[in-house]
Amino acid sequence: MAARRGLAWDSWWHNAATGEPRDRFFKFRWPVVAVAFLLPVLIPAVRHASTSSGGVADLVLTIAYGGAYAVFPLVLFRDYSLRLKLAFCLGTLALGWLGTLMVVDGNVYVLLYALAMIAFGLPPGWALILDGASIVAALVLVQLHVGAHGTLGDVGTLAGVTTAMFFMGRLLHTVRRLRAATDEIATLAVSAERARLARDLHDILGHSLTTITVKAGLARRMLESKQDPGRAITEIHEVEGLARSALADVRATVSDYREVSLSAELVGARVALRAAEIEADLPHAVDNVRPDLQQTFGYVLREAVTNVLRHSGAKHVKVRFGRTCLDIEDDGVGAPEGVCGNGLRGLAERLEQVGGTLRAEPRAGGGFVLRAEVRPALEVAS
Repeated sequence: MAARRGLAWDSWWHNAATGEPRDRFFKFRWPVVAVAFLLPVLIPAVRHASTSSGGVADLVLTIAYGGAYAVFPLVLFRDYSLRLKLAFCLGTLALGWLGTLMVVDGNVYVLLYALAMIAFGLPPGWALILDGASIVAALVLVQLHVGAHGTLGDVGTLAGVTTAMFFMGRLLHTVRRLRAATDEIATLAVSAERARLARDLHDILGHSLTTITVKAGLARRMLESKQDPGRAITEIHEVEGLARSALADVRATVSDYREVSLSAELVGARVALRAAEIEADLPHAVDNVRPDLQQTFGYVLREAVTNVLRHSGAKHVKVRFGRTCLDIEDDGVGAPEGVCGNGLRGLAERLEQVGGTLRAEPRAGGGFVLRAEVRPALEVAS
């Protein structure tokens, strides 16, 4: 009963970092309000103490009962064990019954404070057990001693107010849990956005920097051999352009304005593979690819070419487009079996968002093949 779905019943009252009650009202102002609520009981007890020798004991009992009621948030809404909280509630309830049975003109209405406290502060199961048993006992007491301890109207008031406090406690509990869920959703949204940004930057910078590295290496070899200084200068100019383009892409990605174009990635792949002296068999157009998949396939092509340049040692690459699929094959060594880098994981996540799958595996006869495929909606539905 102390917990529901792994969440302690009273945990929603606390600041997760400090364990203090979230609501300052219950921490600082409630005792003042509680005293105001207790005046209908305290005033008669004071008057009785001044006119009767036994009134002092009654006053002490009333003050103890009222004091427990005034400080109950400091016990029930802190991170104490359920056993301690039950002991506090049972002690307060016992004081209420003593006031009803032993104090002169004791009325079952006195039990209202203890029952409301239990209904509001304990888990639902315990609240129903303790309050239900007390209300039945109060009804029996009034029936057995007509007029001595109140009327049926008093018992009705006791049951009505206790029920209202029970549902108010449940309502506040629900509101606080919804607030906690909203905070958690906001935190998850921030984490998801960070993951998206990291994935986009990886896809953009990985390809651009790899191409820059290949072109810079080609220009260096040409300058060292002094074979074709003109082409070396051309390659350096292209490196400068790629660096500027990569910087613009990073800024656009951070601003969430960048869109990947499959046709542009195809042109970039052709340039990068040519600079790396890898023979490329690439399509000349992307018209046969479904329009809504072209951006996703653009990311796949970019990452696949980047991996070919970095890791494969391939001499030949072949790319083929279908309406809902993309195949990239090379004759290189590929990735070690069971190894999946951040780039491939990011591509798999992108394809999952459009209902697709990514398969990367060694090719029969040597080499490596990567296939991205999105099943048509009708096929998925069936």
